[in-house]
Formats: sequence, structure tokens, C-alpha cells
Amino acid sequence: MNKPTSHAISLGVVLACAALLLWLWREHRSGAGQPAAENLPVAAETIARPGAGPSPPAASPLAAETRALLASLQRALARRDARAREAVLAFKDEASLHRFIVRAPKAGLAVLSQVADLRTVRVRFDRFNSLQDELLQNADDYAAISANYTVNVPTVPAKEERAASEQVPFGNDTLPFLGVPGDHSHWGRGTTIAILDTGVAPDATFGAGRLRTYDIGLGTAPGSGPADGHGTAVAALAAGLSPDAAGVAPAANLLSIRVTDAGGMSDIFTLSQAIVAAVNAGAKIVNISLGGYATGAILEGALNYAAEHGALIVAAAGNDQAAQLVWPAAYPGVVSVGAIDKAEQQVTFSNSGAQLQLTAPGYGVQTAWLDGARAHVDGTSASAPLVAGAIAAVMSQNPSLTPRQAADLLIRTANDGGQPGTDAAFGRGILNLGWAMNSSSPGYVDTAVSTHFFDAAGNRMQFVVQNRSAQMVSGMTLNVNAGATGTTQSVPSLAPGESYLASVPVNDVALNSAGRLTFTTVLANPTGLVDRVPANNRKASVLTPPGKP
Repeated sequence: MNKPTSHAISLGVVLACAALLLWLWREHRSGAGQPAAENLPVAAETIARPGAGPSPPAASPLAAETRALLASLQRALARRDARAREAVLAFKDEASLHRFIVRAPKAGLAVLSQVADLRTVRVRFDRFNSLQDELLQNADDYAAISANYTVNVPTVPAKEERAASEQVPFGNDTLPFLGVPGDHSHWGRGTTIAILDTGVAPDATFGAGRLRTYDIGLGTAPGSGPADGHGTAVAALAAGLSPDAAGVAPAANLLSIRVTDAGGMSDIFTLSQAIVAAVNAGAKIVNISLGGYATGAILEGALNYAAEHGALIVAAAGNDQAAQLVWPAAYPGVVSVGAIDKAEQQVTFSNSGAQLQLTAPGYGVQTAWLDGARAHVDGTSASAPLVAGAIAAVMSQNPSLTPRQAADLLIRTANDGGQPGTDAAFGRGILNLGWAMNSSSPGYVDTAVSTHFFDAAGNRMQFVVQNRSAQMVSGMTLNVNAGATGTTQSVPSLAPGESYLASVPVNDVALNSAGRLTFTTVLANPTGLVDRVPANNRKASVLTPPGKP
């Protein structure tokens, strides 16, 4: 590490997503302590004309009359998380957009930027009456109107109750954990990953000729603030090639689009503009390690535009210990990613939700920073680019696959985390590239004890056994020890990807007497079957009585 320090870095950069958007990152250098939970933004009003394009998921009534829409817009503009004297205007067709561009100067409206593919403009006005007159006189031209939301002091939503756990950092062991072999220098070849972030600084880990930049009006180089290394760190996790800042797909090309201004702020319009620019520049994988708790028509339109052009968005789930995902991770077409530690535990701050699809390393992960430095970072912002790089790796091995098909393969070959099957904390499971890249190799065998968890209702300790092989496996046994008590259970035949739930009752007398019980499981394969990852056949956990640490 070039510049070791002992202090923590917390990103305060926030991005608005039809509401206040915030960074999903908690960075720290070596020796940092536990990250504190970030506050969450409040939901914002989104105003659309009835029947004019997709309605945003945020709960806000659609006004039937233009004056009612204007009243809603005026209330939105009065919010402190809205950019002063700005609005985002979407038009029903290209002709309507063109007419507006021509008449805007005389109407007292300055067009700051536009996304032609979404028929949307960002405007500034000195007097609200100028905007009001324009909308009243040309109401039929519009599809949606909204404020352009930005940074504000957010409100914290309800948090889930989660048991405290000792988090285990990854350090520089992230790739071995994911099953990445020593030589994966060809992974990602022929693909382009767009990084929509603070900008990416030149670094040896990006090699020569792989990093391109695209300017949407904010410049391309990162600033020098404490959070401005965020984009560089994200890019290195996706596609770094240096041993001390290694990424999943070191042969992939990178397209960096800076979406933050000199003050470290951005807005819903800018993020949408960058998505469209990335897609038009040929990126098929777009990483967004940003998010917020509401969305609007322009962002949803940009996400749909990406999907229609064969591009896939990978986004961080959020770092607020919330029982909901941020947008754009909450959007159904996005690959949403949560964070786990090296012990395969959900990291305490990682958001949960029904839309969560995958989890990946996101605690104490070593990566690149500004000025050639190396940093250990925490956050779902680190988890998302690992999945983006994994999609690129799968596509380079199977060029006929689309990004969506590659992501689906990663989801099918994820390690079962938490309870069997899909759950809100782990989604479909934990990223496992070793399995994904060998899923079509008939001789690849990996059976594992995935998780231990306590079923309070049944007072039983439960154990998940998973077949991570490319073939069916029969004849396994599971040895379970709890203190002085041991049992052996037969495991039924498991098809590739299938899980089995074993359990034993908890001895309350022994638990309360000792103050804790250690459960150890050892999975035994049939004779002659060679397991490629034997280390995951053994797992231990500790159960304590309620109320005890």
C-alpha cells in the first residue's frame, strides 16, 4: 500500500434520484474502525401527466390538471434537496422537444442540458412564473415534469433489527474468495464496463489503452477531496490488473463517466444523462455504485433505454441497514448487489430487500485510490463492481451470451447464503466465480456447507448443504457436533445448484449452563469423488442464549 493511514474515510457525496441520492460507500484505510450507518433521504414528489410514459414507483398521486401539476412542482421546488430554480422537463415526442428548444429563450428558460434520446431537458429559470406560463400554454407537449433533486440532510427510515456480529475484512484476498484462479489475465477481453462515478484516475492497475473517459460536461478527472477516489476504487475492483489492486476482469475495457461536480454533488438528470451516454458509447455493462430512496421518470427512462439497447446495469444495494434497496438497485431490471464479509456474513450496514439479487465482498476490501495509493474500503459500492467484472468475465468465456444471460448464470451459481433459496439479506446468494466459470465442466465437483442459522420458532440449529458442482452428487453424509453430542446424517442426492436443509434440536440445558454452544459440521463426500474446494466442507458457529453476546 503506497499511502497507509490509520484514519477512516466516509463518503458524504450524495446523488439525487427523484429524491436525495447518496453514496453507497464507506471507505477506510488500514486500521479503520467499524463504519457508522448513513442517514437515508426522504422520498420526493414526482409529477407526470396522466398516461404520459411510465409512472415512477414512488408513491405520489398523479395530478389530472396542469395547474395541479404546477402546484406539486412548486412544492417540490421549495424543498431544500431540490436545485434552486431548476426543473426537469420530459416531452411526449421529438417535435414537442424541438418546439420547446426554439421557444425557451423567449419564455425566460435557459436549457442547461438535454438528453435527446429521452426527450428530456434540464432548465433554469429566474422566475417560477416563466415556467408556469410555458407549461400552461403548451401543456400538451409534456410527458413529465419534476424538480432536479440534490443533496440535503436526509431522514433515517426504519432500520431492521440485526444481531451484532464480528465482521471479518477481506484485505487482498477478495479474488481467491471468489474462486478466481491465479492467472485470469484474459478475463473480460472484448467487453466494456462503464463506471458512472467520481471519475477514474490513471493508475498502473489499469494498464495501457484500456481506460477511456467521456465528458458529459463535468470533466473527466477526479477531484482531490476525501471521497474522490471512489470511482478509481470501483474501477479497479471491476478490472484492475495489478496484484495489489486486482480486479475480476483485468482484460476488460473501462469507460469512466464522471457524474459529480466540483462540490462532489450530482443530480437525477446527470445520472440519467450518463447512463444514456455510456450505452451510446458501446458499454454493455454499466456499474452504478450510487443510489437513493426514490426514482423518477427520467431515471426510469434511462434504465429502460439501457435495457432496450442490450446493456445491463449493476448497482449497489445501499449501506444503511435498511429493509429496502436504493434506486437504481431497486429497479427490477437492474442487478442489485449487497455486501458480505470474509466469513460470508451479511455486513451489518448492507441493505436488504426483495429485489436483492446477489451479494459479494464489501468489507475491508483492498483496491486502488488516488495518486497510486491503495486503500481498504467498505460498502456495497465495492460489491457491485465485483459483480460487474464477473459478468464481463463470463461473457469473455462465452461470447455468445448477452450481459443479462451472463448475470443469470452468476445468479444460478451463487453460494446459498442465509436460509435456503432466495432471501432478503443475500438475494440468490454469494458470488462464486469458480463455480460459474466451471459450470459447464462435467468433472467439476464442489460440495459445501453453506450456512448455519438458528430457527428460534422450532428451537433447532439448521445447516444448509449445497451442491456447487456441474454434476449430480449422491452419497454425502453430514457430521454434526454440538459440544459433547454428535450425529451423522445422510444427505440426499443433490442436482447442480440444489441445497438441502439439515437440523438438530438445541439442548437448552447445555446452552444455558455453558453460556454458549459451538456447532461444527463436516460434510463427507463419497469415496473417490475429488472436491475442488474441500475447505468449504467444514463450518463452525456459536450459539448464545438470548440477551448474551
